[in-house]
Amino acid sequence: MLHTPLVAVTAGEPAGIGPDLCVQLARRRLSARIVVVADRKLLTDRARSLGLALEVADFPAPAGTKPRAGALAVRHLPLARPATAGRLDPANSRYVLRTLEAAADGCRDGIFDAMVTAPLQKSVIRSAGFAFTGHTEFLAAHTGAAHVVMMLVGGGMRVALATTHIALKDVARHITREGLESTLRVLQRDLAGRFSVARPRIIVAGLNPHAGESGFLGREEAEIIVPVLERLRREGFDLVGPLPADTLFHPKRLKGCDCVLVMYHDQGLPVLKYASFGAGVNVTLGLPIIRTSVDHGTALELAGTGKAEIGSLIEAIRLAAALAAGERGNTRRTA
Repeated sequence: MLHTPLVAVTAGEPAGIGPDLCVQLARRRLSARIVVVADRKLLTDRARSLGLALEVADFPAPAGTKPRAGALAVRHLPLARPATAGRLDPANSRYVLRTLEAAADGCRDGIFDAMVTAPLQKSVIRSAGFAFTGHTEFLAAHTGAAHVVMMLVGGGMRVALATTHIALKDVARHITREGLESTLRVLQRDLAGRFSVARPRIIVAGLNPHAGESGFLGREEAEIIVPVLERLRREGFDLVGPLPADTLFHPKRLKGCDCVLVMYHDQGLPVLKYASFGAGVNVTLGLPIIRTSVDHGTALELAGTGKAEIGSLIEAIRLAAALAAGERGNTRRTA
């Protein structure tokens, strides 16, 4: 029998569109079995406000009961306070983090094959007193991952980041030989192991305009990026660059490329999101579990209105299921 992956979906910020998207999953035919990790009443209340019929079933199901057809399986975690669509409440920040912990722990324990995250609101979690910079960093710390890489998939591209959610003024000092080498090693390993790319070809962007222009516009390329690329090429890595970011996204340049590594968040993601917004997927590489996410934010103004689009969440579930199925297949082949 073929195994249908079991994917945990966290509902994200309870005041945002995450719950709206999760309740819509009950009406979709998907490539995976779904368990939503959220407050049960939050989901039923949001479904009611959207005019949607929703039946939920507890996960795991009580002993001696069978899953009800058409019911949305829910791993219930209670909110600290009832949530109102569009209105942030720091009191529920710990609840949001608990949903991430529950999904990640379920993946590590073999209960879930992968996890998918709906968007959360970093600012309200920080205002509640948590040192939180994002899903990527939180899951790395929770799972004990030594080095993780944020990569977005969409529009026929894969774009990975050397740095993630930091201020632009701090980017240059976070580009180090050690960090860049670790990032490229994670990319190489997961593109080969999880995406089944036999010999990944990776284009690497420069940090500065014109990739430094021979040092005239910056020394990071010559002193940091080039030495790392040369060292890894001697090990057999297929690396191109460093290239100027303003020209490397040309279709001819991207032909035959398996991933682009950019130096900072807004150097590469505007291009990918222009090509795929609403259908892009965020993937965290380097984790001991499979995690994907949507490519958009909480959209507080759309929460509870019925206008939130589910496309990116569907694509995130599809990719998570495909990666899980591929990993299971690799395990069978090497056993």
